[in-house]
Amino acid sequence: MEKKLAILRNDPWLEPFAEAINGRHKDAERTLRRITSHTDGSIVKFANAYNYYGLHRDADGNWIFRELAPNATEVWLTGTFSDWEMQPRFKLNRLPGGVWEMKADKDLIHDGDLYKMIVRWDGGEGERIPAYATRVVQDPQTHIFSAQVYEPAEPYQFKVKDFRPDVSPLLIYECHIGMAQETEGVGTYDEFREKVLPRIAADGYNAIQIMAIQEHPYYGSFGYHVSSFYAPSSRFGTPDQLKRLIDAAHELGIAVIMDIVHSHAVKNEVEGLGRLDGSYDLYFYGDSRREHPAWDSLVFDYGKDNTLHFLLSNCKYWLEEFRFDGFRFDGVTSMLYLDHGLGKAFGSYADYYDGNQDTNAITYLTLANILIHKINPSAITIAEEMSGMPGLAMKFSQGGIGFDYRMAMGVPDYWIKLIKEKKDEDWHPTSIFWELTNRRNDEKTISYCESHDQALVGDKTIIFRLIDKEMYWHMSVDDKNFAVERGMALHKMIRLVTLASINGGYLNFMGNEFGHPEWIDFPREGNGWSYKYARRQWDLVDRDDLKYKFLNRFDNAMIETVSRVYDFQKLPIEKLWEKDDDQVLAFRRGDLIFVFNWSPSQSFSDYGFLAPAGEYEVILDSDAQKFGGFGFIDDSVRHFTQPDPLYSPSGKGWLKMYLPARTAQVLRMVRKPAPRKAAAKSKAKKK
Repeated sequence: MEKKLAILRNDPWLEPFAEAINGRHKDAERTLRRITSHTDGSIVKFANAYNYYGLHRDADGNWIFRELAPNATEVWLTGTFSDWEMQPRFKLNRLPGGVWEMKADKDLIHDGDLYKMIVRWDGGEGERIPAYATRVVQDPQTHIFSAQVYEPAEPYQFKVKDFRPDVSPLLIYECHIGMAQETEGVGTYDEFREKVLPRIAADGYNAIQIMAIQEHPYYGSFGYHVSSFYAPSSRFGTPDQLKRLIDAAHELGIAVIMDIVHSHAVKNEVEGLGRLDGSYDLYFYGDSRREHPAWDSLVFDYGKDNTLHFLLSNCKYWLEEFRFDGFRFDGVTSMLYLDHGLGKAFGSYADYYDGNQDTNAITYLTLANILIHKINPSAITIAEEMSGMPGLAMKFSQGGIGFDYRMAMGVPDYWIKLIKEKKDEDWHPTSIFWELTNRRNDEKTISYCESHDQALVGDKTIIFRLIDKEMYWHMSVDDKNFAVERGMALHKMIRLVTLASINGGYLNFMGNEFGHPEWIDFPREGNGWSYKYARRQWDLVDRDDLKYKFLNRFDNAMIETVSRVYDFQKLPIEKLWEKDDDQVLAFRRGDLIFVFNWSPSQSFSDYGFLAPAGEYEVILDSDAQKFGGFGFIDDSVRHFTQPDPLYSPSGKGWLKMYLPARTAQVLRMVRKPAPRKAAAKSKAKKK
């Protein structure tokens, strides 16, 4: 009898859909066997396209170039080395399987040369950038993109040879290289390494998640309309400068996660893959499914082996060539469903197994996770997915798709909705706790209050939604303003309760740790191509006369609090108290107790709730003056539980505390009460 998959054993409510779940598992197994039939069953060997295609040196130092273009009738390589003419010596020969190949003497092509392909097909021709180009640059005058030979005389050598991230828990600092600088313009890999990495290390985060690495023609796309999947964006510098950045992060103990886009591709034909060989379906669907209805982009056909070859090799390329520690896969919801999950509520399990699933895409994601973890067992994979597909973040052997984590995308939506639609006195602890802990027990999530999505034009960050225009006038240290005081208090509480309730990891977008004001708006026609809002104003947090430093200090303190506890994210969450009338919430993880009073006006003295018996100290207080609070709490006071005959047998007592309005405290148990029997024996010995 076939053994039942763990996903079905763990969740009996999935039993009616066992056939679909077993089916997707077997689909992945069959595809894996098929594509690795010529590589001794090795998916790592299969994912080697980038070493075969593209421009390379052969064993003798001569050049060899290959491209997959089955619909082409003629292909040339042109560039500065041929005066952009179609010379016979740079004409490609057709090989079996639609592969085109050209060999050139070692002295004909040089570092820095620009190049493209000229591709002809029945009925047309066009310039194309090779699919496997590893460097693509834009001419500053003409704005035309070209591939570029990148062969530095002294290639960068990694100093850290075998990095293993310590991510217990995983604390992610989401960032964008181009907008990480303070001046109005585009930041570089070197600037980020020199100026921003030290900040991240000092803030206590153990991972960075870098957006917009893959080359994209339009800067304002935030890197999500990718054209060259193997080329790190040249806007920010050279490939070696990116390698140096990653190496520097590893020296600081920081893992580097790449925001990888395999959910769609830019429609551009000259710069992208749109009609590389004149056909519409080399890597994409050739029918009505070809264009994404919401994103103005092209949809990959994951059922094609050449698409699998291209994308799986892309995963391996970034892992091995640049030593990224994993990936956050963008747009996974769009991949999972034939209708891209648009306009669907996903209110029951039946919605995940109604025939709308893209089996080929699910298979690809499964194979990608298998490959990534075979290359690097310590790699981190995260799915940006909002439908709640069961098993997404379970191991393939358990019946899952294989991601390590899934984004808790409902959490930031919840916070924004709460801030926008509810009065302060209607913030109910029962609702907050349920939203933060409502997840599958067998899947790890990345919790966050806000990412880059909440900061884009058309939305607002939490701090800006709370304080709004008052931030422009009342953030001086000596300025007393109710809106600012309220906003700062809630900003700290929201971030702490979200972090304290994680079951996997926590994410922060750069600048939000100190309440970066305003929004993100990349240069575009509508704003006069301005960089004013495509940067980070680090001077705000560095200035002693502004309150941003208080928010940053609190963020540092809460990150340090959970970092001190190994595998904090695995500790059970025990709810100790929730009372909507008082707006008080308390829960326990290990020796830590987190207490929140969400009330905007009601402070409580000697507020009691049941907790494990013992002595406690306050280790974090959101109201402390060093965090911009009022300092109403005396953190030096130790708290002792008071016994109650009803609860003493269970090892609990009443913990009574002073809870000022809009504050949070973290307590740590420092001593448990001595067991009664042990105490009796001790007295007997003294006698």
